[in-house]
Amino acid sequence: MAHDASNASPSHDELEDLMLSCRYGDLEDVQAFVSRFGWAPLNEVRDESGNTVLHMICGNGHIELLNHILPHISPSLLEVANTSGSSTPLHWAAVNSHLEIAKALILHPTGSGPLLLNARNAAGLSPLAEAELAGADEVAKWFVGIMKIDENQEFVEEEAQEETEAQAPNSTTMLSKDSAITAGKSGDLSSEVQGMSLDSTTIGNS
Repeated sequence: MAHDASNASPSHDELEDLMLSCRYGDLEDVQAFVSRFGWAPLNEVRDESGNTVLHMICGNGHIELLNHILPHISPSLLEVANTSGSSTPLHWAAVNSHLEIAKALILHPTGSGPLLLNARNAAGLSPLAEAELAGADEVAKWFVGIMKIDENQEFVEEEAQEETEAQAPNSTTMLSKDSAITAGKSGDLSSEVQGMSLDSTTIGNS
């Protein structure tokens, strides 16, 4: 992976600057940070509300920056909920009508896909529910569409599995005796985004 860091660790101020760069979509500043410290701090840094770099990027609609960092960060970061409202980056993208951001998160090849829509925040709302309440109609419509596609895919996979299981006994009888078979979810997220404080930015121990 490009930009393997030196052994230097970022200071508190440098982590604050990173979070601000992500909030304002400053790609060059993020690239400069990574060139000095590598990608690991992007997975670990949090502000005092538990927000990640993805919360900052996704809540403010910075698709270019998001596309730049997604291949390099841990896919688990897409599922991290903040501590102030238990909202994920997808919640923030949804409530702020950032359709391209939402698509990038759900379609990320190594992410959880439509399962990200199952997350519930402290108000018990999913990203879809937040999009509907915020009037983010295009986002909500796309969410519903991707959920239907996922349901259809699961149905096809279940049918294929049932067919395979139904055929299994017939195929085993053709094996010689020497063959062995072993089976063996409204919170006011807009105010949450606007009220972010970076006074206590930390970096995790793991």
